[in-house]
Amino acid sequence: MRWIALRAGWATVWPRLLVLLLVLGMVSVPDRWWRALSPPSAPKAVANAAKPAPPKSKPLPAQLVIDDAAAANFLAQATFGPTWDDIARVQQLGYTGWIDEQVAAPLSSQLRFVHAASAASGGDMRREWRIDAWFLHAMGGRDPFDPQVVHRDQLRQRVAFALSEILVISDANSDLLGNAPHSVTDYYDTLARGAFGNFRQLLQDVTLHPSMGLYLSMMQNQKPDPVRNIRPDENYAREVLQLFSVGLLRLNPDGTPLLENGRTVPTYSQETVKGFAHVFTGWTFDGCREFDCYYYDSDAPAWVKPMQNHAAYHASAQAKQLLDYPGVALAGGVLPAGGDGPSDLRAALDNIFQHPNVGPYIGRQLIQRLVTSNPSPAYVGRVSARFNNNGQGVRGDMKAVVSAILLDPEARDAGQRPAHFGKVREPLLRLTHLWRALKARSESGFMDEFWTIGYGMGQAPLYSPSVFNFFSPTYSPVGEPAQQGLAAPELQLATDYMLPGNEGYLGTKIYEIFVGVPDLSPHEVAIDLSSELPYATRPADLIQRLNILFLSGQMSSRMRTVLVQRLNGMPADTAEERRVRVQEALYIIFNSPEYVVQK
Repeated sequence: MRWIALRAGWATVWPRLLVLLLVLGMVSVPDRWWRALSPPSAPKAVANAAKPAPPKSKPLPAQLVIDDAAAANFLAQATFGPTWDDIARVQQLGYTGWIDEQVAAPLSSQLRFVHAASAASGGDMRREWRIDAWFLHAMGGRDPFDPQVVHRDQLRQRVAFALSEILVISDANSDLLGNAPHSVTDYYDTLARGAFGNFRQLLQDVTLHPSMGLYLSMMQNQKPDPVRNIRPDENYAREVLQLFSVGLLRLNPDGTPLLENGRTVPTYSQETVKGFAHVFTGWTFDGCREFDCYYYDSDAPAWVKPMQNHAAYHASAQAKQLLDYPGVALAGGVLPAGGDGPSDLRAALDNIFQHPNVGPYIGRQLIQRLVTSNPSPAYVGRVSARFNNNGQGVRGDMKAVVSAILLDPEARDAGQRPAHFGKVREPLLRLTHLWRALKARSESGFMDEFWTIGYGMGQAPLYSPSVFNFFSPTYSPVGEPAQQGLAAPELQLATDYMLPGNEGYLGTKIYEIFVGVPDLSPHEVAIDLSSELPYATRPADLIQRLNILFLSGQMSSRMRTVLVQRLNGMPADTAEERRVRVQEALYIIFNSPEYVVQK
């Protein structure tokens, strides 16, 4: 594996100097960087318990002509990166037709890939294979174990990745999950299955998954026993409320904090956490005769089956304080004593699911992951309304929610967007964008990424340092963003260490690992420059082509001029010189603020 082993052909000061000049020219006034991330004004708390419905934006035209740039912009939000084939498909089907086709596409299963890899290796079960499976599905294309299978479910996998950063598990700091790739891949498949299902079912599937049970210590959580000094573990109870469903503060339907007497209102209390902790008792691996059994064989069936309840360890004798809110089904939000483990769990998850916070809380985070870091309250309100009712009286329909996010006028119509719109691209999504656009593949179908991607990109799927993900949805960097009350979540990864790491990692992928290099290992993912090379002698055409693929046609005239001048100043007499021209353009674009901020 090459690791920033930069060759003399490109390791000169010019590319970096040019990037520096671009940055200085584009963001010499600090607010230009943040203008792309901020709403017209910071969201304000509104003292209104019965807030009117969010205003309707001008609807999109029924017969919308979708040009290349508009299709690429849509795909930047809905996939792991646009390709020319996908652009043509969106133009053929329209936005709604493309979404419907994606919903109908067969699910690409990471667990199936891991099983196939294990069988091909004689029974091994390797942790890095789950990363291989993730990249295979993120990039799409033919399955290395079954060439008849073509992975096309981009939207499902993209939403699953967004959910994986909300309903978090991680094998980064967990010996138990680090040795259970079989289960961790199935957890990701669970998110993919739930991407277009119902959020209530997804919440139950996540709650009872063995990986979540181990990660947040709900597995083998026991009822109180004062004699043995046992109290129910509160870990999952706390996180399912704070992070996975309702958040810390009561919200209006548009996601702004609800106020009473000028003050924010907590969503729950410590007594609520204790009540849910009692609900989440008595659960262990499926098939265990003894409550505290453990399957050391990481591909045992129990690792991918919902946990089962042992009645003797469930806290059935206690009444349990759950969420209390207007319209709550349980009087005062109290679950009476006497229920068994499964019935208490169903009642508790229903209690969470029906809370009015769930729509705006989850909807806003999905908007952040797909479209923009600081969605307007009206945008959040429209998405929340679709969560509450999909138009057919169904609450929690994730297909309706995802469609509402991607088809909202603010997402699709630049003329209806707030003056400050967009999000910083996650490093991992920058890599998948590069690879998808340039048809990157490895010869073997496997990859040499697991042990280096965390160092180079600062993130890997299901590998965050804690349950709080790689970044907080409310993270606001010190300085102008914080002063304006703006969130820029992904910039929590933009440390002094990771910024040059990202540059070097992507630089290696662009300059060092491409189809035609004679000494590539079979596991190295190589970009294919053959479609771009014919444009190398026509810099303006090359830049426009890359502008569509990587910036959705939004490149400024200043950046275009600088790039064309740079490429025109480079020789292009030999095949190698023409290739370096293309690589130079890619490298500069991928390190430019105009690309890093997705609008």
